[in-house]
Amino acid sequence: MRYVKYVFVTVVLLAGFVFAFDPTTYVSAGVGEPDTLDIHQAYDTVSGEIIYNVYESLIAYKGSSLTEFEPRLSTQVPTVKNGLIKDGGKTYVFPIRKGVKFHNGNPLTPEDVEYSFERGLLYDPTGGPMWMLWNAIFAVNSLNEMVEKYVGKPASEVFKDGKPLPEYKDKLVEMYQKVIDPAIEVDGDNVVFKLARPYGPFLTIMAHTVGWSAVLDKETSIKMGLWDGKPDTWWNYRNIAKEKSPLYATAIGTGPYKLVEWDRTNRKVVLEANKDYWRGEPKLKKVIITTVSEWGTRKLMLEKGDADDIAIVLEYLDQIRGNKDIQIIENIPSMSVVVVGFSWSVSPNSKYIGSGKWDGNGLPPDFFSDVNARKAVSYIINYDAVIRDVLKGYGIRIPSALPNGLLGFDPTLPLYKFNLTEARKALQQAWGGKALSVGIKFTVAYNTGNAMRQRIAEMIKTYLEMIAPGKIKVEVASLNWPSYLDAMRKAELPMPIFNWLADFPDPDNFIFTFYHSAGTYAPRQGDNFKKFVSTPRKELGGKSLDELIDMARNSSDPDERAKLYVQIQKFAIDNYISVPIYQPVGVRAQRTWVKGWYPNPMRPGNDYFELYKQQ
Repeated sequence: MRYVKYVFVTVVLLAGFVFAFDPTTYVSAGVGEPDTLDIHQAYDTVSGEIIYNVYESLIAYKGSSLTEFEPRLSTQVPTVKNGLIKDGGKTYVFPIRKGVKFHNGNPLTPEDVEYSFERGLLYDPTGGPMWMLWNAIFAVNSLNEMVEKYVGKPASEVFKDGKPLPEYKDKLVEMYQKVIDPAIEVDGDNVVFKLARPYGPFLTIMAHTVGWSAVLDKETSIKMGLWDGKPDTWWNYRNIAKEKSPLYATAIGTGPYKLVEWDRTNRKVVLEANKDYWRGEPKLKKVIITTVSEWGTRKLMLEKGDADDIAIVLEYLDQIRGNKDIQIIENIPSMSVVVVGFSWSVSPNSKYIGSGKWDGNGLPPDFFSDVNARKAVSYIINYDAVIRDVLKGYGIRIPSALPNGLLGFDPTLPLYKFNLTEARKALQQAWGGKALSVGIKFTVAYNTGNAMRQRIAEMIKTYLEMIAPGKIKVEVASLNWPSYLDAMRKAELPMPIFNWLADFPDPDNFIFTFYHSAGTYAPRQGDNFKKFVSTPRKELGGKSLDELIDMARNSSDPDERAKLYVQIQKFAIDNYISVPIYQPVGVRAQRTWVKGWYPNPMRPGNDYFELYKQQ
């Protein structure tokens, strides 16, 4: 999840203010803030942690496993053996659990499940997570792609000011009735999903309760102003702005916790136990999730027992070692990567590129569309120093944006090297050497409290300015998490620092995200990037990078997929599409009285239902 995902370690971002041991309240300090609570737009781990504990999906990962599942709102996990996977893997049947209630008292019904998935698909916000379900169910990447496929015209020509032109309205109604609605159907007490083709990772996508697979209360959603469920109105609810969503700051699920408040002024979220939860009342009665940007304050809270766990800074981990009241859990497996990306077409409205011109006081919006400009950046990161001095060894080098542990990872692929002489040579070849002769000025941003992103941003500034003193000027800016996300989504950051946590444990979730023209990061990398990866290349046998990625994701042969992913990574490395920095090794710090925590790299934070406190 997506979504950024977190800071750079697998810790929970929680906080609160208690002054004595209280077994019923869980508090902690983190560095991030929720972006939105709309389950179909949230695509970051801070928002995802709240959604994970307030809502539920049909199935869930079993403990720490990435391959085993257990029932949630479905009474069974579909398998071929139990007859709930049919038609060669194209039909999945989920029997919906009876007796479950939403937090407002409404009973869960199969119609709620159908509505939830259809609403998400039809909303499909830009930069959101719904691409996964569009691809899994319909073999396309977005609502807009489906519109173009069915209507025969791009969405930009079908809609004007958000409304369909009269000549296309009937066709859009028909698309819903004949394509979308039949794919997710209620059959008695079951909800049946009919896929366009067999898709192996489908259950891993359904098991991730971060938003896209969660279930809404249909009746309440319609009353709040979400899609009314009618086939001739859905476009009125398509891709609405984040803050205008009725679910932006509201959450009503079936999960173990209820949302009490999201105090955006004081940067605090409060949850309370759902006493009527169908799996039993949670042991923790209250959870406080708050943002504390300063490491020293978080550290003090943990030491005093005012926080149960905190977001740590690995540089300063030794400061809390040896405290008998603090437990440090190390070497936690992760399924994430930290990558320096590029906007090949920065928004002209960006305030992070100065004048935006070749005048020594700005950065042209297309600066990073030159391969040598990107190549120069690959040489100014001191990768070994980052892992040794900043991460304290809790990270590993990776050659591409694909983490170790997934199909297609190849440790023999070349790693980028730190070399300032080569960086200067690359800049001399970029744009005729204008960066050195005329000069450039731009800003690298990071989210406040994320020490790792801050160190990388500072390293970029230091070494670029060292290459051409007085000619290259780099500013470093700290943004709160929602502002950082918004700036990335609008392609305003010339050099965004990505931290991608897997949505599902398959290489497609990383390769498609980082390198495809329809991937989550494509809008952030700009139109020049999209054109580059969608254009056929001689070195790719006359195919585009997009085509190779599509071939890999659609193949059912693991060996074929692995070979394609290696070819894709080689092309990405040779063209410096982005600069992979490291794959994190997780570390968690918590009070010793915290019990029940377990690792799972798919989870966006704590599973509070399993946690309890005991001295």
